[in-house]
Order: sequence, then structure tokens, then C-alpha cells
Amino acid sequence: MGCALGKLGGVPKDINQQKIKEVPAPEYRLAAAAAESWSSWLVDVAGDVIKDWKPRRANTFEKLDKIGQGTYSNVYKVRDMMTGKVVALKKIRFDNFETETVSLYLVFEYMEHDLAGLAAVQSVKFTEPQVKCYMNQLLSGLEHCHNNGVLHRDIKCSNLLIDNEGILKIADFGLASFFDPERKKPMTSHVVTLWYRPPELLLGSTNYGVGVDLWSAGCILAELFAGKPILRGRTEVEQLHKIFKLCGSPTEEYWKKSKTNATLYKPQQPYKRCIAEMFKDFPPSSLALIETLLSIHPDARGTATAALNSEYFTTEPYACEPSDLPKSPPSKEMDVKLRDEEATRQRGLRGKAHTTDGHKRTRVRDKAMRAIPASEANAELRTNLNRMRIISHAKARRSKAGKFPPPHQDGAVGHLPDASKNGPSSFTGGAYSSYNSAVFYPKSSRSIRKGTSKIAASRS
Repeated sequence: MGCALGKLGGVPKDINQQKIKEVPAPEYRLAAAAAESWSSWLVDVAGDVIKDWKPRRANTFEKLDKIGQGTYSNVYKVRDMMTGKVVALKKIRFDNFETETVSLYLVFEYMEHDLAGLAAVQSVKFTEPQVKCYMNQLLSGLEHCHNNGVLHRDIKCSNLLIDNEGILKIADFGLASFFDPERKKPMTSHVVTLWYRPPELLLGSTNYGVGVDLWSAGCILAELFAGKPILRGRTEVEQLHKIFKLCGSPTEEYWKKSKTNATLYKPQQPYKRCIAEMFKDFPPSSLALIETLLSIHPDARGTATAALNSEYFTTEPYACEPSDLPKSPPSKEMDVKLRDEEATRQRGLRGKAHTTDGHKRTRVRDKAMRAIPASEANAELRTNLNRMRIISHAKARRSKAGKFPPPHQDGAVGHLPDASKNGPSSFTGGAYSSYNSAVFYPKSSRSIRKGTSKIAASRS
């Protein structure tokens, strides 16, 4: 279920007042009645897609809680005052419009958890059948997307929503793009959150396919067994370095096919692939699938269909039913961040109390050092980085390009590429304007079944 809200234009004031006089009703019903036509800007963009949808005002929803935040949106838990149903309201940010002229909202069904929140609960240790259940649902959703010509381009645990029945749904298609494997066209490489970004994107590739989503899926599979993200780089250079140390250096043929500047990141000494050694405690059948999904060469990752048919899913122990997954209180990535911030605050208070007793508190680590990439990454790539800075500065003087890639570089409209460089959070967030809006619900979510597990890939 989805819904958009856009500030109305072209509705005569006297028409709205006349309707309010004719039909006495609670305030939220009057607001819904006033939003009887779509703004011209939204009709121009959406066309026939919204012709059967009825607009509503944002104040027909009661805000209950903020449950998510990103560069492009804030997400709230709200109650639909016309139906009483609890839903999720996503407020979209427009950097290329004046904040008072455009407001757009999407309404989705409310999901109690995301995989990042569940995985961060210390008392939860996923069993192999549970991991298989989550991965079966994720790969089935990706199979559906890819078979319909859609790349998600931001697969990560916080974008995998889970309800109390254990049903997993892929969310946040804000960076998604249509693609045709038979007629490839250039797309921006500035997509996918850093910890889940494949090496070809870090090296600037604009010609890619389903492999970008499958790499992210491989990172998630390993993360569910490891209990934490496996590639936690702080910069793009450090992320590449961590990938090469785990997955091995690319072949000479790979570098020849890469973009010209990509060779600046080529390690001076080749690394040996060590996934099996690093994850030796993982179930043996999972290692083969992780090896495939975390292949340096995109084509070697195969397809979501091939992953679903792999030995990992066809051998015991089999995936459990979604309804058999562990139950827990609502838990999302934002809840985890709030808990971490509170724990940090409490530690700070205890430290201050300790210093007031006359004892000097010693620092375990220098804070400045935490912002520096791994020392071996710096030593190995310092010369190449200096060359890159010279090239980048020269380009910056010649161009004042904004956040949006040129139209020919991206198959989709409205994707802001640069924010993905800011790190592993949900494209870390910005401010959002107040709302004055109308609403639409998409006609349907795409759902599929794999075995007995219901899978859904929501569109936004």
C-alpha cells in the first residue's frame, strides 16, 4: 500500500468552502473533501498512474511516532483517521523545489521491524533455519524485481521490513531504476549504502546489472551469521581495501575492463581470497553461496533464481516458516541508534561523575584517530590518492555540477547520487518542511510466493 501527498493547485477556494457547508463532518473529513483534485505538477509527472486515486490531505493522519529518517525522507507511524488503521507515512524531501510549494508523502502498510533492528537485539541469535527463511524471502523478492526489469540499488538490513508474522518485504525503492540486460545504458555509480556497495560501483562503473543487488544480499547473508556487518569501511577507499583483503584482488583482465581512473585504486601487492578462512565457523553450505554472491566479477554472482536453487536452500536444515521466526517488540534501525546514543550519553555522565571525585579519566583511544582509514590502506594508496585529488580539483574548477547526474547517466528520474557517499546509515538525513498535501494509494503491491512463504516487493 502506498500513497502520495502533494500540495494542491488550481482548486477554487469557494468550491472547497461550499463543500464544507453542504456536508457537516469532522475536521479530517472536511480536509479530505477539500483535496478533490491533483496538483498540475503531480499530474504532469505521474500521468495516468493516479487517475483512479483520490487525493487526501495530510492532516487526515494522526502522527504517533517517528520511525525512520534518511537524506530523502522522514518516516512516521501514523493513524489513518478515516479508517482507524495504523500505517507508515513517508515524507519526501525535494532539494530542487521551494519547501513551501511542494509536499509529497507516501503511505505504506506499517511493518513492526526491520532486519537491522532485529539483528541488533543482543538476545537474538539467528539459527540456520531462521537465516534461510529471511534469505529465501529476500532473494525471492529480488528475483521478482529483476525479472520485471528493476534494480533496487540499496539493499541493506534496514530496508528489509518484517511484520509480526515473519513476512519480509523489500522497502525503499528511492534509488531503484529500470534496466534492460539486452539494451544496457549508463547509470550512476553513486548508489548502494557504503557497507553493501559492490567493488564495481566503488570503482566508478556505470554499466552494471543484477550483480549490484546480489553483492548486497551476500553481505547480508554473512552479516546474519556473523552478528555484525562484515565490511565496515569509513571511506570508499577503505571500503575497497576491505573488499580486496576479504575477496581477493581483481584479475588483470578485470582492471583492463574497468574505467581508466579505476587503476588508481589497484593494490600494489595482490591479496588472496580468504572468505572460507575468515568465516570458517559458518555452516559449510552457506560458504559456497557467500563465495558466489561476493564474487569480485559481477557476472560470477549469477542470478537470484540461481541462488534460490543453490545447495544452501535444498539441504537440511531447511528454512523455517515465517510464522516460526522469533517474536520481539517493535525494533528498527532508528531504535538501535537511539539506544546507542542513550548508552553513550550515560557513559559520558558516569565519566563526568568519576572526574568530579578527583580522579583523572584516561582516554583509551584518541578520538581523532577514529576518523582515519586503516593505516595499511593509507600507506598503500597514498600516492594514488594524491593523483586522484589533483584530477578531482581540476575537474571541480571546470564544473559546478549539482547533485543530480546528467540525464544520460541514469536510467531513472530523480535519484540523488552523492548522498550515498556519507556512509552506512540510511543515506544520513536532512530537514523536512511542514506539510499541506493530498494523498494517493498505489493500486497494489507486487506479491509472490516461494514455497509456502509469502514474499512482497513494494514499489515506491
